[in-house]
Amino acid sequence: MKLAIIGSGNIVHDFLTITKDLKDTELTAIIGTTRSLDILKQLQDQYHIKEVYTDFDEALAKSDFDTVYVAVPNFLHYAFAKKALEHGKNVISEKPFTVKYEEFMDLQKIALEKKLVLVEAITNQYLQNYLDLKKKLPELGDLKLIESNYSQYSSRYDAFEAGKILPAFDPKKGGGALMDLNIYNIHFIVGLLGRPKKVDYLPNIERGIDTSGILMLDYGNSKAVAIGAKDSVSPIRKTIVQGNKGSIIVNGPTNKMESFDVYDHDKNLLEKVDHNIYPHRMYQEFVEFERIIREHDLTAVKTRLQHSEDVMWVVKEALASADLKLD
Repeated sequence: MKLAIIGSGNIVHDFLTITKDLKDTELTAIIGTTRSLDILKQLQDQYHIKEVYTDFDEALAKSDFDTVYVAVPNFLHYAFAKKALEHGKNVISEKPFTVKYEEFMDLQKIALEKKLVLVEAITNQYLQNYLDLKKKLPELGDLKLIESNYSQYSSRYDAFEAGKILPAFDPKKGGGALMDLNIYNIHFIVGLLGRPKKVDYLPNIERGIDTSGILMLDYGNSKAVAIGAKDSVSPIRKTIVQGNKGSIIVNGPTNKMESFDVYDHDKNLLEKVDHNIYPHRMYQEFVEFERIIREHDLTAVKTRLQHSEDVMWVVKEALASADLKLD
């Protein structure tokens, strides 16, 4: 794929470190603001990016990229993704797909009508450890409980406490714990169980934004709890999947899926699993995006979009249950 990257923040810097091993990706353009021009040029030189733009419309008019990687703050995902789709470009959007469920549905409609690739960059859905974990689920018997905790004290929280509101904690810019760290937990759970029957969100709210919270997903015979925090930290970040015949413990946060351990009903360790094929968490998803775009695999696109729709529905229900408004 001929890739244009929109953004120059931390996630872009992180992604670019793996591009040397993405053999079917051509770094055609990087797009940002005029105030970030120096950074854009630095990244261009360091990673041999063909073109730099500070105007997206100009890039769409002049460059020959076929795919746009939207890696800007959450509240900008929708506008950039929509414009790219309307210009006939495939889109890879960083998580969360959009701030609002209705925005996602609009993007999905455009992509399907135009037969374009539209996918969400969400690492855990593509990591081999996650795919292997899904295969292990039948060994656990009837699934009863899932508990995920991704708590990480934000480097921006002290500034927030002092009254400086940055996008990560701005309710008008899609900030908060649910839309950041907890989104990985939601993807993890929904990827296993699908759309729940009921959603409840119990957040700690400061200045109109959830700095941490507990999300409860009811699947009838199975229950799931997803904890995300940007205002505090847990020294142990694990996910536990419990069935009536055994359990699985995922080691580390759900965005990395570093490894998992399988236990039987008597708590005996049966297997330690680590089959991830590359050290960096973003590699496997972009290899798959390359394949989907190269083969124009719209069946895979529809499957991925259904998963993302279910996740966005959970987010919508969670925000409504807590009376949180991110706009």
